[in-house]
Amino acid sequence: MARNRADPPFDRELEDLPQALRWRQWMRRIEAVLFASSTPVGREALARVVGRQGNVDLLVEDLRAELADHPVEVVAVAGGWMMRTRPDYAGAIRAAADVGMQQLDLSEFDIAVLAAIAYHQPITRSGLGEIFGRDISRDLIGRLRDRDLIAPGPRSPRPGAPYTFVTTDAFLSAFDLQSLRDLPDRDLIEDAGLAAGGRGTPDPA
Repeated sequence: MARNRADPPFDRELEDLPQALRWRQWMRRIEAVLFASSTPVGREALARVVGRQGNVDLLVEDLRAELADHPVEVVAVAGGWMMRTRPDYAGAIRAAADVGMQQLDLSEFDIAVLAAIAYHQPITRSGLGEIFGRDISRDLIGRLRDRDLIAPGPRSPRPGAPYTFVTTDAFLSAFDLQSLRDLPDRDLIEDAGLAAGGRGTPDPA
């Protein structure tokens, strides 16, 4: 029986190419990785496809410049980069593309609870109930977890050591945030009725 040949080693350096072509090939590799990934790709991961003389940050900036007149762009999200369609094309995409599975499909109150978790994390379900003055259902927490927007955090020091909840990188990605430091000012969120107190966000239950 013939033995399967091992794949040739991945050539990061591309030393056989002239410098200008090498740089462009590294850009193309980064573009391919970002295009194929559904989550942000960090600097360390992108460095695996470029040589030692390649600077990931500069390569990404050059790729951004090259895509300036394209309907897609490279955005910094959650400590890495993603490729996204530009907001100007949102209407065209909704009109013709099947993007139903990409939508969060959350109620206004779900978003309010998600905002409270983002600003008060780590926080327990009972802690959320204290903020909103009502019980926060396990179903609501389950919806946020099913969409990978929140995850279990450290155990609370309260009696019974209940689980807390924290936001995820998917949360940052969904709202185009580089980090939690990029969250809007809390006063603006409260004025919109999407945080503490939940003004304007009646519980659908």
